Amino acid sequence: MPANAYTPNNRYQVTQAEWSKDAVIYQINVRQFSQAGTFDAVTQRLADIHSLGANIIWLMPVNPIGEKHRKGTLGSPYAVKDYLAINPEFGCEHSFQALVNKAHELDMKVILDWVPNHSAWDNHLVEQHPDWYAKDYKGDFRPSPWWDWSDIIEFDYDSSELREYMINAMCYWVKQFNIDGFRCDVAGYVPNDFWLQARQALDAIKPVFMLAEWENRDLHEQAFNMSYAWSWNETMHDIAMGRASVDRLRKYYSWNERAWPRSAYRMTFVSNHDKNAWDGTQHEQYGDCLEAAIVLSVLGEGMPLIYNSQEAGESKRLAFFERDPIEWQPHPIGDLYRKLIRLKKRLPALWNGPFGATMIQVPNSQPGQVFSFVRMQDNCKVFIVLNLSSEAVTVSFEEQLFEGKYFELVSETIEELVSHSELSVDAWGYRIYFSAAMPKM
Repeated sequence: MPANAYTPNNRYQVTQAEWSKDAVIYQINVRQFSQAGTFDAVTQRLADIHSLGANIIWLMPVNPIGEKHRKGTLGSPYAVKDYLAINPEFGCEHSFQALVNKAHELDMKVILDWVPNHSAWDNHLVEQHPDWYAKDYKGDFRPSPWWDWSDIIEFDYDSSELREYMINAMCYWVKQFNIDGFRCDVAGYVPNDFWLQARQALDAIKPVFMLAEWENRDLHEQAFNMSYAWSWNETMHDIAMGRASVDRLRKYYSWNERAWPRSAYRMTFVSNHDKNAWDGTQHEQYGDCLEAAIVLSVLGEGMPLIYNSQEAGESKRLAFFERDPIEWQPHPIGDLYRKLIRLKKRLPALWNGPFGATMIQVPNSQPGQVFSFVRMQDNCKVFIVLNLSSEAVTVSFEEQLFEGKYFELVSETIEELVSHSELSVDAWGYRIYFSAAMPKM
């Protein structure tokens, strides 16, 4: 047996750019973002988004929308009629380019929502290349099986010509508008080897950031920087609704640490366009647990997502197929996000993926209610305590990892925690301690 036969083989070749170490992603639904529903209106508010601490802008699909079998009056942005054009509902090429340029001036990245799995029924490819599409048992075009996606039909990625077209279309947006990457819709429905081909072609133009709407570690091998932490979202929602124990959250983080590559970013979120439209607002989804869920999404492992209007209280479910502008207003949730993101960016222990520190569980006396952990890096230690229950609790902690002199973010006081310390935490309450040099917040 050769001496190197048992050398570890790291299959995860995607590396994370330095700029992304403390990044926060912000999703924009252009149609609903403003009364005008245009690129220009988004551009005017980019500074506000930047002030939250977000530095990746994810734009929902900007392509023209199919009319055949359209849902509602305006249709779904995910029923793409032309991969190389801009939806006139939003503006023109010049206004889109102005948006990208302004974002770059603010040192923000722009990624486009890309829909490779399917197209609208009236996309020109249907007539020009019917062989690029999947067929049902009758030989007819088909929507994705088992879903109520009647406004789209699926591609067949056994076609090398389709792959070439789709990759060239993605490259067009990078070359023409200097965008910085893609959020890829239902990425797991498209073969992994296609994503490797796409990544290689895109990186040959410029290094890109790739987000997969999927939860599979294999996508991180050679194609994607970040994937959805759907399991995190579902776990937190079920805890908030009383359908799961706190132990399920511990199981998620165990799985995340041991079964996923350290290099992979996981996107943690309490809302997005799917959750908002079909499952409810952040308040409907989380109730009194909302703030604790946001705290964990920002300060735990993962890159946090903010869905547009969360910072304004996300007061309604935004219509998906009609115009339904966001009601912008100052809101405590926006203040919370700003405070948490400032802390995340100042403390390297809270940075993303390989740049930040692994969460280490701190055992406590109330494990059925309280989730507690430490993140440590360099001279910084962050100790987080979350009461994920509807009852106030008094809790103490085991081992010595939590001990130290801290600044507590909520009360803005300096506290020293020792072996016999007990904390009283309100229902769904939280404490955020950090022991670095006390930065001004």
